[in-house]
Amino acid sequence: MNKFKVEIPGVDTNNLKVLKNSEMLPLFKKYQRGDLQAKEELINGNLKLVLSIIQKYNNGKYDMNDLFQIGCIGLIKAVDNFSLEYNVMFSTYAVPLILGEIKRYIRDSSVVRISRSIRDNAYSILKFKDEYMLINGTEPSNEEICDTLKLTEYELATALESLITPMSIFDPIYNDGGDTIYLLDQLADKKERVDKDDVISLERALSKINEREAGVLYARYIYGKTQMEIADDLGVSQAQVSRIEKNAIKNVKKLMK
Repeated sequence: MNKFKVEIPGVDTNNLKVLKNSEMLPLFKKYQRGDLQAKEELINGNLKLVLSIIQKYNNGKYDMNDLFQIGCIGLIKAVDNFSLEYNVMFSTYAVPLILGEIKRYIRDSSVVRISRSIRDNAYSILKFKDEYMLINGTEPSNEEICDTLKLTEYELATALESLITPMSIFDPIYNDGGDTIYLLDQLADKKERVDKDDVISLERALSKINEREAGVLYARYIYGKTQMEIADDLGVSQAQVSRIEKNAIKNVKKLMK
């Protein structure tokens, strides 16, 4: 099975039914009167909307089946909370909710741990921006966000930064058909020559060690965190982080030989 292909057991994703807006209106009226069959029809008739949203993440980094399931959670929330009084198409209302669930899942699954308070602020900001967009058709200013959510400019900036997906130093940033240029090439000290074979060997080694060891190395040497900060993020002692780091470096060296 292709890890990055969206597959639903027993369903041909190429032939999913897509409900028209005119077909959804009577179904929403039925569901709001308690008809659960109508709810099921609304969900099944909008699965292709979820598929279209997750296609932008089909880059090899994520399990598309997992993203589809998470996107469906957002779709169900949209069906449950949609009101005909909003006077907007269902897809206009549903897309931010589906996308929000997917972004939260990706953010929470990251090896870089974000503190609970910052994550809560980020969720509140996303929710406020989605609601503001639906009502006003434009994004709120930073000042409006801070005033409404009672945040300082620093708290807003920190929360917004936490929404940015971290890049690996081995992410390709340019390829003209020849040698690929990686982010590391742009960050390297020009005074020191970096052996490309070593870079490739390091990339392979990091992909083979376990996720926790790799996360600690990235946190220490890419994001500049101290062992104590990493310990707080992982909920372990500083001594445990030290052991993980030493073991990770030892494993990387073995794999690079």
